[in-house]
Amino acid sequence: MVNYEEKRERFRRLASQRTNNVLKSIQILGNCSNKSTYNYTSEEVNKIFTEIERKLRDTKQQFNVDKLKMEFKL
Repeated sequence: MVNYEEKRERFRRLASQRTNNVLKSIQILGNCSNKSTYNYTSEEVNKIFTEIERKLRDTKQQFNVDKLKMEFKL
């Protein structure tokens, strides 16, 4: 059986790795902003960031599910 500390350490390790991967990917996406290399419209840029922001909101909400369930009362 996995104890609390093992679960916590696994979370910390994986969350750190995955967060760093996301941050690196965002930085790499920023390389596409070079107008001398790429041609894009503001609508395309808005579409990209709207989708990133939507997914970020959805993912953040997954961490708050228990809080929402606790607030409901009949």
